[in-house]
Amino acid sequence: MNPSASGSRSIGYLGPIGTFTEQALFSQPDLGDLDHRRFGSIVEVLRAVEDGSVDYGFAAIENMIEGSVNATIDTLAFDADLLIQREVVINVNLNLLVQPGVGIADIRHVRSYPVAYAQCRRYLADHLPKAAIEATNSTADAAREIADTGARDAAAIAPLRSAEVYGLDVLAADIEDHPENQTRFVMVGRDSITSPTGHDKTSFLVYQRENAPGSLVGILQEFAARSIDLVKLESRPTRKGLGNYCFLIDCVGHVADEVVADALRDVHMKQGNVKFLGSYPSAYGTVEQRDVDRQAVTNAEKWIQSLRERII
Repeated sequence: MNPSASGSRSIGYLGPIGTFTEQALFSQPDLGDLDHRRFGSIVEVLRAVEDGSVDYGFAAIENMIEGSVNATIDTLAFDADLLIQREVVINVNLNLLVQPGVGIADIRHVRSYPVAYAQCRRYLADHLPKAAIEATNSTADAAREIADTGARDAAAIAPLRSAEVYGLDVLAADIEDHPENQTRFVMVGRDSITSPTGHDKTSFLVYQRENAPGSLVGILQEFAARSIDLVKLESRPTRKGLGNYCFLIDCVGHVADEVVADALRDVHMKQGNVKFLGSYPSAYGTVEQRDVDRQAVTNAEKWIQSLRERII
């Protein structure tokens, strides 16, 4: 989907200026041309899309190290009726930012977004074991607070863009525990399902009809039997009681593909409550592998048809 093709459209994302979300957004030229609206939290971004304040929302949904971003997952699952229309994956490099002239021995407080500082546990344990860890609404917000207050006993964990925007020094670069760390972002809208590209992913939630032995296996078998690759499976509490869970599933393929539609149809028939979250271009894998998988399904269907034609 090309949002800019629809005229003047707006997109909301987590602010302030200098966040990784902004960096990911500007990696997409068509999204960079939209009217940008910054919000104080991911939940605010997604609610603004649902109530029509903006046309699209853009938010982190998963990190390679820390896993799912709960604010995004849970809002899409339980609090908003939105559809994922695109995913964007970028490398994440985290840096320790300070006021000019501040040294490591001066730091008593480290501020950042929880998902970010959780990715720097080893560095913090080795270099700032006594520093208080303080949560902010975003990595850039941590940098902005230090710049605004002039604090000389605090540091922010944030991207290089934040250092440029807020005039801070990079005391230590690339402090994340794991190199080549990546974060996945999604663009969401209210109504449209993006057209199939031949290299797509479909996301949905399945609420079990009852917690019975083998119920999850029954769900998964619908996809295994059709050679549909599941690239994500995560259980989420339904908020209806302890031990009551639903399943977030990402699979390869588009709802326009008959084999995917057939699997979703059967899951819906057997489970009764499936929430479709979108079919959209995939940022992972290769078209060639998907073609191999689909060809196997096609060959099997032809084989069955050849047998049925011999029925008298």
